[in-house]
Amino acid sequence: MPVLLKRIVVEFAFVGVVLLGTLFRGGGETIWSWGSLKVTTVGLVVLGSVTLKALLSLLMLNVLTLTTSIPALLNALVILRVPPLLVAILASMYRYINVLLREFNAMRTAAKSRNFGGSPRWQRQVIGNMFGSLFIRTYERGERVYQAMQARGYQGVPVVTSVPSGGWRDIVSLTLTAIVALLGQAIYLLQ
Repeated sequence: MPVLLKRIVVEFAFVGVVLLGTLFRGGGETIWSWGSLKVTTVGLVVLGSVTLKALLSLLMLNVLTLTTSIPALLNALVILRVPPLLVAILASMYRYINVLLREFNAMRTAAKSRNFGGSPRWQRQVIGNMFGSLFIRTYERGERVYQAMQARGYQGVPVVTSVPSGGWRDIVSLTLTAIVALLGQAIYLLQ
């Protein structure tokens, strides 16, 4: 549960910036104004509605990614006929992110061992050089990995492994999801 909450807080910080724009919609009574910025009743209702939808979407996305393995998600994307190039990019990114993190940590350890310090300007310059070097290293490594994949017969489309059949838990969760969705729609229509 703490991992889920941490993820939602970090993701909602980015979504919250976009949501602030919905607060200043026209229409309804003006609650607060400062120059050309006006907070209205319609803006508050839209902000509440969009915020709730964004939180529910983030919650569902994070529950899915925390409970399902990445290879299973990639197989599901292939089965759902997501463009193969997009699935291949996601699969490569998933496999390659750990290599990138290890390379960055090695560079950071090397900088610390060389007494990384001094003025803030010097630190920014060192960090900038680290990112430039990391970009070049990852680009070259990516080229080598791609050539090795082609040599082994990579066609650009991820291979789908066997799809597991649904059990009783899947049926219960789908039924509950449908009931909640229909209940929400009924409440919306009755207003």
